[in-house]
Amino acid sequence: MMPESLHQDHRQDPEFDAQSPLQPPVFHRFFTDPVDHTPARPIPLAHLGVIAVRGVEARKFLNGQLSQDVLGLPADRVEFAGLHNPQGRMVALLRLVPLGANDVLCVHPRTVLTDMLATLRKFLLRTRATLTDESANWIIEGLADDATLPAAVGSARIDGTEISWRHAADGRVMRLRPASSDTHASDARTMLDWQLADIAAGLPEITESTRGEFVAQMLNLDVLGGISFTKGCYTGQEVIARAHYRGRVKRRAQRFRITAMSSSGETLQPTDALQHASTLQPGQKVKLIDGDSARTAQIVNIARGPQGIECLAVTGFGPATSESAGSPNDIPTVTVIALPMSYALPE
Repeated sequence: MMPESLHQDHRQDPEFDAQSPLQPPVFHRFFTDPVDHTPARPIPLAHLGVIAVRGVEARKFLNGQLSQDVLGLPADRVEFAGLHNPQGRMVALLRLVPLGANDVLCVHPRTVLTDMLATLRKFLLRTRATLTDESANWIIEGLADDATLPAAVGSARIDGTEISWRHAADGRVMRLRPASSDTHASDARTMLDWQLADIAAGLPEITESTRGEFVAQMLNLDVLGGISFTKGCYTGQEVIARAHYRGRVKRRAQRFRITAMSSSGETLQPTDALQHASTLQPGQKVKLIDGDSARTAQIVNIARGPQGIECLAVTGFGPATSESAGSPNDIPTVTVIALPMSYALPE
């Protein structure tokens, strides 16, 4: 379940500023009037799809496969959950949307949805549940806000056939509704804005190039309320529990803005560096230069915005120590500024 630290609505803070490092640099784009927070039109999130798990044993089945306590998932909550391989590496990061007492919708990027469906079906056996790709049946939208929803992240409401939930501490909302004729094509600009806002909030996504790369805690799934350490077993549970109880989480996803880049030992000019950095992809390893420290990192998500290129990257955290001596020489070197997310990492 969601930690109390993520329940806070940062828009009500006296220090709230739509252009502050805590907030996405494109926060104002989600409003027609950024001063009085009049929401702009919904943003179609066409990169996301839906897998429906239905049947009297749907929750029981998911509970045995995912890191979330699906049996205890309240009807008015949408929560993160991870699907992992036996080595404890995440192969899918889902948003679980409960429908009634049994059924659950799993919202996930379309690019890896087919693989996730195939993985889950291996364990279905004689379970009284069905797994179906229902992406064509649903529209997933992003909204700037919804004043009728509680401020707590994950708070959900069902209005007839529509489901809305508080997506992030910056106030954004996601909405799921049946497909109809009034759909709109996704705008590349607003889609990018949404992804930048997710990076600013510290919300990762698993893509084709990052499947099986990270243990759950590396993507801060424990901080995001996506892991239950009291429920029964699930695939990869032993590795995740061991990392939790033995304090072996040494690397976590953090937010950075890229200010310079060097390639093949040559330092690029700022304009060229940003253009070159645009070629960086999720899953790629880089050497981060942050002040006097140098460390190896692996990119989780990356997007270019008005203030530069921002990313979530998994690297060491805590007091900065130089890792330059052990860093590979054949990976790009990027100079970065570390930026805060909407939550703090554990000490």
